[in-house]
Amino acid sequence: MPTFVPGLSLAAATYREAVRPILDTVFPGLVYSAALLGSGSEVLGYDTARSTDHDWGPRLLLFLHPTDAHGHARHITDVIAERIPRSVHGWSTNFSAPEPGGSTVLEPAGAGPINHRVEVVDLDAWLIAGLGVDPRNGMRARDWLAIPGQLLLEVTAGAVFHDGLGELAPIRAALAWYPDDVWRYLLACQWRRIAQEEAFPGRCAEAGDDLGSRVVTARLVRDLMRLALLIERRYPPYSKWLGTAFARLRCAPQLQPLLADALAAPVWPQREDPLCRAYEILARAHNELGLADPVEPTVRPFHDRPFRVLAADRLADTTHRAITDPEVSALPPHIGGVDQFVDNTDVLGAAGRARAVATALHPPPPD
Repeated sequence: MPTFVPGLSLAAATYREAVRPILDTVFPGLVYSAALLGSGSEVLGYDTARSTDHDWGPRLLLFLHPTDAHGHARHITDVIAERIPRSVHGWSTNFSAPEPGGSTVLEPAGAGPINHRVEVVDLDAWLIAGLGVDPRNGMRARDWLAIPGQLLLEVTAGAVFHDGLGELAPIRAALAWYPDDVWRYLLACQWRRIAQEEAFPGRCAEAGDDLGSRVVTARLVRDLMRLALLIERRYPPYSKWLGTAFARLRCAPQLQPLLADALAAPVWPQREDPLCRAYEILARAHNELGLADPVEPTVRPFHDRPFRVLAADRLADTTHRAITDPEVSALPPHIGGVDQFVDNTDVLGAAGRARAVATALHPPPPD
C-alpha cells in the first residue's frame, strides 16, 4: 500500500505530472480548467487512509467550454487513457468498473488503456447538475435557499489547479458565502429551530421520559453545531462530516466540551447547565456579528416552569426584523434553507430534488 497522501495533493500531482503534459503535447491549443471539486471527502480535506478503499485516487475534473466538451471530450478521454502513467506517487491511476452502488476502487493497471478518472466535463452542465442553477446568471434569494450546504461546499471547497477558462475563480468567489440578508434569514430560522425545542428536554425528563430528553438534547446539540457554522460563515457539510467541520471552528474549544457533556450526562439537570452555557456563548457570538440589534445573551426561566432557556425566539425575531431586501422579507419567516427543513440524503444530495422541495415552500413571486 503506498504511503497515504491527502487526495487534494494527489490530484494536484496527477494534474501536474500526468495530465498537463499530455494536454500540452496532444492538445496544445485547448482552453480548459482543471480542479478537484464535487463529492468526496478529499474535496473537503477530510480524507484519511480509510478513504482510499473506494471512490478515492488520482482523479480530477477537466472543465471545457460547451462546444469543446461536446466535440472533443470523448477523444480527450481516450487519449488520456492511452498515455496517462500507470501510477502517480505509487497510487494506481486505474479504477475498477463501478461496483453495486456505483463505487469504484483502485486496481493495478493492465496492458490496455487505463480506466482513469480524469473526467472531461462541460462546465455549464456540471454547474446545473451540481447546484440546480448556473450562478453566473445571478442568484436570487430563493436560489441560495434551494442549495444544500454540502452542494455549495462541493463547488467552493477543493482546489483549482489551472483556470484557463477564467471562470472557476469568479464562480467560487461569488458562492463563497450568502448575501447578508439571506444570511440573516438563515440565522433567524436556525435560532427558531432552537427556540422550538429548548424547553423540551427538561419537560420530557419531568414526565419520566429520559430517552425522549436525550433525543431532544441531541437534536439541540446538532442545531447548535450548525448554528455555530452559520455564525462563522462556514457551509454545513452532510451529517458524516458535521462534527469534523465543527471541530475546526474558532468557537469549538469552548463549545465542544459543553456539547459533549450535555450528550453524556446521565440525568436532565446535568444536561441543562452545559446546554445553557452553549446557548449563551453562541448568543454573544451572534451579537458580535452586528447583523441585528443585540439581544441580552443570558438564559432565563421558561415561564414558571423549572427549566432554563435562552428564549431564542428573541434572536430569531430581531434578526428577521433587520432584513431589508424585499425578496427575503417576503419569504415565510420561519422556514429557512432546504437543509434546515429537510433531513434526507437522497434529497439533499441531488440538486434537482432539493430545488423542487425548496420551491414548494419558497415559490417564486408571480410575474
